[in-house]
Amino acid sequence: MCEMEKLIRIQNKDIRYRLRRSSRARTVSLGVHCDGAITLTLPLRAAESLGERFLKQKADWLLKKLSFYEQFTHTGLARLGRRDYLAHKEEARALVHARVAYFNARYGYAYNAIAIKNQKRAWGSCSNKKNLNFNYKLLFLPEALRDYIIVHELCHLAEMNHSSRFWQLVAQEVPAYKEIRKELKRIL
Repeated sequence: MCEMEKLIRIQNKDIRYRLRRSSRARTVSLGVHCDGAITLTLPLRAAESLGERFLKQKADWLLKKLSFYEQFTHTGLARLGRRDYLAHKEEARALVHARVAYFNARYGYAYNAIAIKNQKRAWGSCSNKKNLNFNYKLLFLPEALRDYIIVHELCHLAEMNHSSRFWQLVAQEVPAYKEIRKELKRIL
């Protein structure tokens, strides 16, 4: 895999992005991360001009995403550390407990403990022992995104997989889960 920093002008704005070439890529893909970093992935032998055309075609989407993620750079979500975790852990715990109670009133699943953690790469998890774990940073997410995370982990209490049955359970409370999943993958 090969990477390089590039610059392109889109709608009178200079946009910096990382051009990544991958032998596994079959199509052009574009990702925007919560810190404003942009990654354009091209198949190994694709012309760079193909990537530039793709960026220009996706200009409205790209600028909208950058605007959306700007709110996270203001809160510093990408740079929060242990001190922030300690400062916000209890607030996150109260929020999570309230939302778990709200959604579990509909599902009625049994669980053991709820833990609030400072995870770098996960929003939540559900253990085989029916313990629910959540990242304290969900406190800084829009309500729809954090509710999806909570519902997702609750549904693992019934289905410890990502089968169609699992997604049907999630869809009962979060019908737009597919779009929300895409947003979350770009944030953390």
